[in-house]
Amino acid sequence: CLFLFSTVLLLTLVNRIMSTVVEPQEINNVLVVIAMEAEAMPFIERLDLKRNPEFFPSVTPFHAFEGTSFEHCKVTVVTNGKDGVHETGVDNVGTVPAALVTFLALQKLPQVQLVLNAGTCGGFQRKGAAIGDVYLTDAVAHHDRRIPIPNFDTYGVGKLETLVADKLAALHGFKQGLCTTGNSLDYTDTDDKHMELNDASIKDMEAAAVAWSAHLYSKPYLGIKVVTDIVDGDKPTQEEFLENLSTAALSLQEALPKVIAHTCGKRHDEL
Repeated sequence: CLFLFSTVLLLTLVNRIMSTVVEPQEINNVLVVIAMEAEAMPFIERLDLKRNPEFFPSVTPFHAFEGTSFEHCKVTVVTNGKDGVHETGVDNVGTVPAALVTFLALQKLPQVQLVLNAGTCGGFQRKGAAIGDVYLTDAVAHHDRRIPIPNFDTYGVGKLETLVADKLAALHGFKQGLCTTGNSLDYTDTDDKHMELNDASIKDMEAAAVAWSAHLYSKPYLGIKVVTDIVDGDKPTQEEFLENLSTAALSLQEALPKVIAHTCGKRHDEL
């Protein structure tokens, strides 16, 4: 009897363990986080996504656009909206709105299987970047959170590995690398030192913040960035950024649907 009881108990435990094993799922629900309206609207219009004015709390400036595309894949695009706090009317760029818009969107959409962060970036010619290059992130980090205290220093850098999409990169000729994030368009010599320590290929103002919120919800993150300016080049960053923003937005419009089309219907390990 004892042997029989032990056998039944063992089988019950095995069944319970097996029932908790989650089979890899095909991706059919994607959240796309884009900071600037100029970067987002061509993609939103191309996919004919519809704005949902009730998606975010009314006190926030954020916007959400929803639709179904590519093999019945649900696509939700969220943007940071415009600044009303300081009454400038400019896009809410930077890490604070990026982290918050992502957190609230994932709170609203727990079924999301992949977080994509699309936008423009600066590129490093020392890492082979050129204007118009499309990059997929393989990691993110901060370069302006400098806290020279044990453990706080690691937190400050905040490096996170991201989803690696080697097949997607090879298919469309996209480059891959670490995206370093800071809250300034320009940079100081100290910033540059830390960006080099991060082994950054590209630089932006949101990626690490979006990835952090995605990590809180255990959602895979992948950044898609188009180079508008060369960080370690000769031109002033702001001039080169504004000069190439519209072209980069169109490039992003071409690249992002390719990413969505490749992603939907596949498992994460197939990307």
